[in-house]
Amino acid sequence: MTPIPGIVLAGGRARRMGGGDKVLLALAGATILDHVLALARPQAAVLALSANGDPARFARFRLRILADSLPDYPGPLAGLLAGLEWAGAAVPAATHLASFAGDTPAFPRDLVDRLAAAVAAGAPAACAESGGRLHPVFGLWPLAAARQLRRAMVEDGLRRVEDWVRLAGAVPVAFPADAGRDPLFNINRPEDLAAAEAMLAGPG
Repeated sequence: MTPIPGIVLAGGRARRMGGGDKVLLALAGATILDHVLALARPQAAVLALSANGDPARFARFRLRILADSLPDYPGPLAGLLAGLEWAGAAVPAATHLASFAGDTPAFPRDLVDRLAAAVAAGAPAACAESGGRLHPVFGLWPLAAARQLRRAMVEDGLRRVEDWVRLAGAVPVAFPADAGRDPLFNINRPEDLAAAEAMLAGPG
């Protein structure tokens, strides 16, 4: 495929973690976002970060910060929309955008390659699943779908990423457990952060 730009979705308000920027929480000597970027950067031609508020707090990461273009924090789809509308100018040859969850610190290093293989085989879009559970924030989306997504959000009130998966015709790509670990384990609660510490400290 042509070079693939990527968007890290980090615009959530992390209520279950006490609020604030979940991606800036400390994890294994760095931040959650450091771990995410270490995996995402080799898989994307260029990366942007979906986040609202003062972009200066992310300055050290040297990323393009994309705020929601829709009001009232409508969720991760707003970040995906911002990424789709940015990606064509960032990488003029691009046809697709990869999306990454900002709270998943150990996702596979071949995630984009495997999603791209599904698209190359004829799927209009692809998203990840593990353990029979869909992880639609990890996906590969055609830039041409930006208008469709904006229309669905503005006119039809679309908010659930799972509903967008169906609308976009995305096929699931399975990522099996590795040594009993969910490769798409994400951090939602304080106890998840402790589990991630243990996971990253383990072998490999």
